[in-house]
Amino acid sequence: MKNGSDENWQGLWIIQHAGRIKSAIWVQPLPMQMAQLWLPRTQGLLLNQGLSDEQHMLTRLLLRAAYAWVTTRRIRLCHVMLTTHTAAVEELLLESDMQCLNSLESLIGSSSRRLAMHKAMPLTLQPLGDFAQTEQLALLTAVGHNSLDSCALREIISVEELLSGFYQQDPQAPQHWYAVYYHKMIVGVLLLAPRPALNRWELMLMGLTPEWRRKGLGRSLLNKALELAHQAGVQDVMLTVDNANLPAKRLYKQAGFMCSTQQRLFAWQGNAD
Repeated sequence: MKNGSDENWQGLWIIQHAGRIKSAIWVQPLPMQMAQLWLPRTQGLLLNQGLSDEQHMLTRLLLRAAYAWVTTRRIRLCHVMLTTHTAAVEELLLESDMQCLNSLESLIGSSSRRLAMHKAMPLTLQPLGDFAQTEQLALLTAVGHNSLDSCALREIISVEELLSGFYQQDPQAPQHWYAVYYHKMIVGVLLLAPRPALNRWELMLMGLTPEWRRKGLGRSLLNKALELAHQAGVQDVMLTVDNANLPAKRLYKQAGFMCSTQQRLFAWQGNAD
């Protein structure tokens, strides 16, 4: 973002004292009147020691400025993701009218592991890019129907915005996005993304349409995702799962995925014209 336009930095707020920067906060604009909040980096949080009185005061002031800016710009959703050791910051976010929308687990697993299958359920993949955008959106809508993942967010973010957000994360990722077939029928989606800086792949989204759930296809689909990562020479696969999605968590842990962090999603919600 350092080479971005000045427009991208209008949500940057700084506190200075005696000519020195004491703290800063940034509201990064995203497509469709959305934004991401970047909190101050403080030594106390980096050392997992909480906030000093001064850091607490400065963060409160910066949050007020950021919230006022978000409200003025009529941003629909401004979010920040926190890990579990930031209780002091969570308290400040709640004081600033943010809401906790989701509780998540980040998991890491090995691409060499496979789930045992009671019977063979061979799946085939077709690049999602082969489909028209309306077909892609229809498939993602079907996969999201009655899903246990991110229920609160699905009431706020449309499928179009979800897909746009995935593209924003990694414009090259669609090379590894697929529609999933079983016996020549579309049954779900598999969205993967290489993360070269981490020497990992990310499982962005894996889902089945309602009529194909609880038939063992989820096990086969996870094995397919792990196989693709293994064929690419990547050892680790990471993903994020909603804490409320117990069937998915059970599946991932049966495949050897281990929790790396717990996260909580906070957000300001507004109404854009």
